[in-house]
Amino acid sequence: MSFNEILEQLPKLTEDEKRELRNILDQQLADEGEESPELLAELDARIHALDHGARTYSLDEARQMVRDTVTRARR
Repeated sequence: MSFNEILEQLPKLTEDEKRELRNILDQQLADEGEESPELLAELDARIHALDHGARTYSLDEARQMVRDTVTRARR
């Protein structure tokens, strides 16, 4: 069944069926979005660094750093 065929059938579903379908899709999408062990380890390391005085940046400072990096990369 194509995506468009599925969309055409949606109005025919009961409210309970629509909720069940949403729950199934939410679960499948959540399963795909799980963080890798490497990402979790990196987040833990950065939290630890912040807890021990690592430098933080304001949003404006971070934006300027990105602009500077892009400018250097384009040279």
